[in-house]
Amino acid sequence: MQRVEIRVEGHLDPSWADWLDGFTLGHTNQGETVLTGDVKDQAALYGLIAKLRDLGVKLVSVRSGA
Repeated sequence: MQRVEIRVEGHLDPSWADWLDGFTLGHTNQGETVLTGDVKDQAALYGLIAKLRDLGVKLVSVRSGA
């Protein structure tokens, strides 16, 4: 498993967490949503990014670690 932090523009409603593979959603004072959670591999990460694209949100950053 790999820990991931994804930032997008705007404040997503926390109810999207289940649809976004159970990621935790938090909000910043800069008007961003921070999604944090674990993915099993690179393909799962790309799948999550595709879901965000389908929502029409603007991706700000993606950070991954061990």
